[in-house]
Amino acid sequence: MVPDNSIVIAPSLLAADSVKFGAETLKVHRSGAEWFHLDIMDGVFVPNISFGPDVIKSIRPLTNLFFDTHLMCSNPEILLEPFVRAGADSITIHVELGDKVTPLIWRIRSLGMKVGLAVNPPTSIEQVKPYLKHIDLLLVMTVNPGFGGQSFIPEMLPKIQKVHDWRKSENLGFRIQVDGGITQHTACDCHRSGADTFVSGSYLFKQPRLKTGVRKMRQALNVVDQQ
Repeated sequence: MVPDNSIVIAPSLLAADSVKFGAETLKVHRSGAEWFHLDIMDGVFVPNISFGPDVIKSIRPLTNLFFDTHLMCSNPEILLEPFVRAGADSITIHVELGDKVTPLIWRIRSLGMKVGLAVNPPTSIEQVKPYLKHIDLLLVMTVNPGFGGQSFIPEMLPKIQKVHDWRKSENLGFRIQVDGGITQHTACDCHRSGADTFVSGSYLFKQPRLKTGVRKMRQALNVVDQQ
């Protein structure tokens, strides 16, 4: 992980060219980003399928970046150990899993992983509150998950602000991550609301140079800090 409240930019493998994941991984490694975000979709929890632990295992030797693994899956319990073996550093599950959430949090922790919890746009942010003392990261989805390239939902900004207020009032240390339609502009909006960790897929990978895109996003976020 990185020091609390420092900016983290995490390009998303979902937006990379799947024909050349190795080369794309090296591009992310050289970009100046801190994390590599891995969207795992099972075709059930979300209407899409992405990639599994074998893909992660194949790119793990190419970079020492933090592998931020987001399981958009109905039965994540069967995937925890495979992704740990593949080289994940953190595993994020969804609050929408209900009664499964608490045992999953403790199982992820027992495997030596950092623990993340995600919340979808239609879900009340109040549902995450009981878990905030037990996680390392809270992911506020800023699109409905399942596909890359979607437009940012600005109505999620008050959710980010509320989570930020809870973190401050309870003196907690979890990171606040956003994912979905994150561009240089929307990242700054989220940062003003309290987010510190920014997943960006299509926007960054469509830049002429990924490294330049990461640098410009970080500069814009630093300007927000100075305002």
